[in-house]
Amino acid sequence: MTDTRIVPIVMPKWGLSMKEGKVTGWLLEDGSRINPGDAILEVETDKIAGAVEAHESGVLRRRVGEPDTIYPVKSLLGVIADPSVPEEEIDAYVSSFVTPSADEDEAEQGPKYEYAETSSGKLRYAKRGSGDETAILIHGFGGDLDNWLFNIDALGESATVYALDLPGHGQSAKSLNKPGLGALADAVTSFMNTVGIDSAHLIGHSMGGAIAMHMAASDPGKVDSLTLICSAGLGREIGSYVDSYVAAQGRKDLKPVLEQLFADKSLVSRQLVDDVLKYKRLDGVEPLLKDLAASLFAGQTQQDQPGAMLASSKAPPTLVIWGRQDEVIPSAHAQKLPNAKVVVFDDAGHMVFMEKASDVNSLIKSHIAGS
Repeated sequence: MTDTRIVPIVMPKWGLSMKEGKVTGWLLEDGSRINPGDAILEVETDKIAGAVEAHESGVLRRRVGEPDTIYPVKSLLGVIADPSVPEEEIDAYVSSFVTPSADEDEAEQGPKYEYAETSSGKLRYAKRGSGDETAILIHGFGGDLDNWLFNIDALGESATVYALDLPGHGQSAKSLNKPGLGALADAVTSFMNTVGIDSAHLIGHSMGGAIAMHMAASDPGKVDSLTLICSAGLGREIGSYVDSYVAAQGRKDLKPVLEQLFADKSLVSRQLVDDVLKYKRLDGVEPLLKDLAASLFAGQTQQDQPGAMLASSKAPPTLVIWGRQDEVIPSAHAQKLPNAKVVVFDDAGHMVFMEKASDVNSLIKSHIAGS
């Protein structure tokens, strides 16, 4: 029988492909009082580094994970328990803890990725959760569904969540008829029709936010609510990121470009740079990205303004989230939509949903529930 007075802290699974992580340091000492959302320790993966946060309140009774040590996903890193729990019971819990095998973990999570044959070509997607509400995560320019590695499982706790690779991105088809915002929105709509989604809460980052707004303005029956994260389509200004991303040909060129995405530049790991380079070198990617950049962001100006279309129509419930240190799209654009709820984080950048994952996940969950 499980002792509910003892709560394990385990190596998290950030992203569908994560199998292990390295403990880089503890942020709290044994005996520290913990509340939900508190950062307990820092973990580094081959993709990104982040803090493991508490989901329960209590006292940090035992730190098990050693700094600079690599552990499989779901390994025991520490123990939270009430002070009334005797030390010998903590000892027994730690000594008897069994880490699930990789096979068990994958069976529990289900397939990592699936594919949908749509009118816009074959699109890769991931699905998590089984809640009554349905949400779709739409990434930005040059991104893919793995951008949501800190969000998809958390959001899947209370909704059925899909994340997809847009055409020309990730492992989806590398072609798109008449590349532009309308074609990308049609691709998401076709995806919804293919997998049987009548309507959904759309969560869009950057270019993905512009896609979501375009859908809400042109086909409002398909959109239950909007969450716009550092969204394109709310103003004309945009930085040099898109042009620099398209032009970058090697690690030396690409690393400073990717650093524009984060307030904490150390989050841009060598592996992240290598993964992006590998994607950019796939057949068909470079010409499609150039066409999209020319259609959407020519002359470092946002060509499409779906936010204006939305502001003049009956918009669905809308949450706008931004990082004040965004170097790609000015955070002042967060205030462009009337009647939207706006949250701006001071110490985050364009990838605020990674840098402030726990807070962003909570905001989105509340927004979906309230919509």
